[in-house]
Amino acid sequence: MTGLRYVYAVCHPFRSPLQVQLTGVAGAPPKQLTHRGLVAVVSTVPEADFAEEPLRAHLEDLDWLTATARAHQQVIDALTVVTTPLPLRLATVFRDDSGVRSMMEAREEDFRRVLDRLEGRVEWGVKVYADMRPAESEESVEPAASAEGSTTEAKPMSGRDYLRRRRTQTRAREDVWQNAAAFAGRLHETLSAFAEDSRLHAPQSAALSGAAGQNMLNAAYLVPRSDSEEFVELVDREKDDAPGIRVELTGPWAAYSFTGEFEQERTEEGP
Repeated sequence: MTGLRYVYAVCHPFRSPLQVQLTGVAGAPPKQLTHRGLVAVVSTVPEADFAEEPLRAHLEDLDWLTATARAHQQVIDALTVVTTPLPLRLATVFRDDSGVRSMMEAREEDFRRVLDRLEGRVEWGVKVYADMRPAESEESVEPAASAEGSTTEAKPMSGRDYLRRRRTQTRAREDVWQNAAAFAGRLHETLSAFAEDSRLHAPQSAALSGAAGQNMLNAAYLVPRSDSEEFVELVDREKDDAPGIRVELTGPWAAYSFTGEFEQERTEEGP
């Protein structure tokens, strides 16, 4: 192969084939590179884009970065169907196969330790959102209807009425916040008791994520693949008891949040 070697993940050898039409970064199909009983999943990428200097420039290009992250995640998702991958950081690149093998040899002990711990397990993501917008009170100023069906001008709100309405809205927001926080805490406790491990991530900013509502819980759960259906059913049961609160379940993913020193930030397409 010519070009540079892009490494997606390291895993134990697996027998099930990847999708025939699967492509990765730069449109190249992923291949397996075996070394000392471990497999690196790699593809060939052009040096003109992935050598140190052009790569640094590309990482400042949001469109390029998004497309690359999506292609990277596509390979990880395909691997998660057939094995337990240990994903490497986006844009992990080596000069040639020898460089990949040297990396695998240098980190072999850590790779084996993490892979043995994650074998047969997947990550599920759970987010809880609360709508912090107060419902319009009965004192919301609407034009009053006359007996003939025409409208009359509403009476201007006094300063005292305005302050009372603001206090009511503030108390409503506080109630929503407290109820959602209590629900999120109970849900996390329940799911953590079921899962083998869990991680709490920082709440996502609505401005960045584009999701509606206030993010009250952003958590990841490590679950045996064989228990995933039961985990999903548990989430469904719990969210039925949360009127006015939205629960978002994503997965199953490769166990990004449980890879120790290999942990990395998710892509936009990831969990």
